[in-house]
Amino acid sequence: EYTIEGVQFHPESILTAEGRTILRNFLQLQGGTWEENAQLQKGSATNDGTAKTAASAPTASKKNNILQQIYAHRKASVTAQKLIPSQRPADLQAAYDLNAAPPLVPFVDRLRQTPFDVSLMAEIKRASPSKGVFDININAPTQARKYALAGASVISVLTEPEWFKGSIEDLRAVRQVLNGMPNRPAILRKEFIFEEYQILEARLAGADTVLLIVKMLETELLERLYKYSLSLGMEPLVEVQTAEEMTTALKLGSKAIGVNNRNLESFEVDMNTTSRLRSMVPENTIICALSGINSHKDVILCKNDGVNAVLVGEAIVRAPDTTKFIRELCSGTDAEAESVATHPLFVKICGTRTPEAALEAVKSGADLVGICLVPGAKRCISDETAAAISEAVHSFTPSSTRAPSNVPTKSATDYYTASVARLSSPRPLLAGIFQNQPLDEVLEKQKRFSLDIVQLHGNEPIEWANLIPVPVIRAFKPGNIGIGLRGYHTIPLLDSGAGSGKLIDVSSVKDILAKDAELQVFLAGGLNPDNVLDAVKAVGEFSNRIVGVDVSSGVEDDGKQSLEKIRSFVKNAKSFR
Repeated sequence: EYTIEGVQFHPESILTAEGRTILRNFLQLQGGTWEENAQLQKGSATNDGTAKTAASAPTASKKNNILQQIYAHRKASVTAQKLIPSQRPADLQAAYDLNAAPPLVPFVDRLRQTPFDVSLMAEIKRASPSKGVFDININAPTQARKYALAGASVISVLTEPEWFKGSIEDLRAVRQVLNGMPNRPAILRKEFIFEEYQILEARLAGADTVLLIVKMLETELLERLYKYSLSLGMEPLVEVQTAEEMTTALKLGSKAIGVNNRNLESFEVDMNTTSRLRSMVPENTIICALSGINSHKDVILCKNDGVNAVLVGEAIVRAPDTTKFIRELCSGTDAEAESVATHPLFVKICGTRTPEAALEAVKSGADLVGICLVPGAKRCISDETAAAISEAVHSFTPSSTRAPSNVPTKSATDYYTASVARLSSPRPLLAGIFQNQPLDEVLEKQKRFSLDIVQLHGNEPIEWANLIPVPVIRAFKPGNIGIGLRGYHTIPLLDSGAGSGKLIDVSSVKDILAKDAELQVFLAGGLNPDNVLDAVKAVGEFSNRIVGVDVSSGVEDDGKQSLEKIRSFVKNAKSFR
């Protein structure tokens, strides 16, 4: 009648093939009688210690298929995870209530934005039950960035650890690497979800949507999970494979339905599955083809069947050139996708102390004029002078209008590429330089002098950039941490030292740019009319990522700005591109 209260396990027991099951069964004991633990009775438990009942099995079938094996394993794993401090349901809910979940991208809306005829849902996948491990060394954030910049509308992250070799940490890292990326893809948690806990976990990790598989969920549970996901702001992707399951999804009100061409019980692929079910779906509902998509021919067949999106995993992962494969897969050509046009080199004349010098700079074609607002600095100007320079810069009408750069609207763009485009202006811009001053002072002076740009040269918190209402240029010396962070400063400025006149070490610039393929910077430190062109060219293959140059002491004579040197500096810098 009564269960045991304690048990001693010997190494020869727990290290056997069934050792984990023995431990799991013991940990799942509820109460002190066998009547309270019917799921552990002989003949009633699976190898994973879960009951073969209608409540715990994904279908009524007794067949021990792959889906049931995965379901049982995930059920046990999630049960154990919920007991870990910091990962308990109450802990996750507390974090969510504190607004710890990152901002969402509307899943359905993002699916409708694509540079291709059919939207791409690109999957990060290391293994599968049918193929085993095919690339255990995939780095999820690296792969995600490739997918995003190649035009994917959605990035699917497999988080099941046993059969697919994924984890929730993959999803978290993917979300972090996409931070600040304009029009980033939506992130799907591809998982065997059976309770609210997993959906909340996904939301906190940065998912924009989750997968709900009709085949493994009773109707009542499916409805509950669907509504819960909506309550967190996420429209789920509902997966079906049969007409009966499609009917269930439609009754649910799903706005995005994925038709799996792979039978999850046998893992066999039938590419006609989607076409058979497409006619059941209303026109305003997104229909996605899942599994078996390997070539442009497959994509065209899906498009002709009225499919809105395709999910592709293994084929992309196996491709030697991810970007080229995606272009060929989705458009039938390896032609470059829409990109941002290269902007001429930005020129910033800094340390400006008179309206006359400011006017000479903008007349010469300078894009930015910088004024020092750091008390005690040798180039700091009075409030009256700052106001006069602001008036001079903002009232200047250029003889030729600079065309603003356009950022692609149907696909993601690297953060710094978009930032450079945002700096493009039909008129010259005024930048105010600050160093270790209170945020309130920075905000007050930005408003008072109508600063178009704030430039920070001290140890200000990186997050200040999100509190300042205009673009932020942030100065870094080689070796400083945080230069490549996305979503904060608009563009970093690499400097040898504020106003030192010392030329920056070219090798350090190369090292920094080599570590981050999308990083773009302003170059400063020791530049003058005679060396500016050579300094940019010296960066070699990375010179196209020097988007601007900044000069202060290099256009001075005896501590005063030289109008002739300003003209010469702008002319020489602009000759680069």
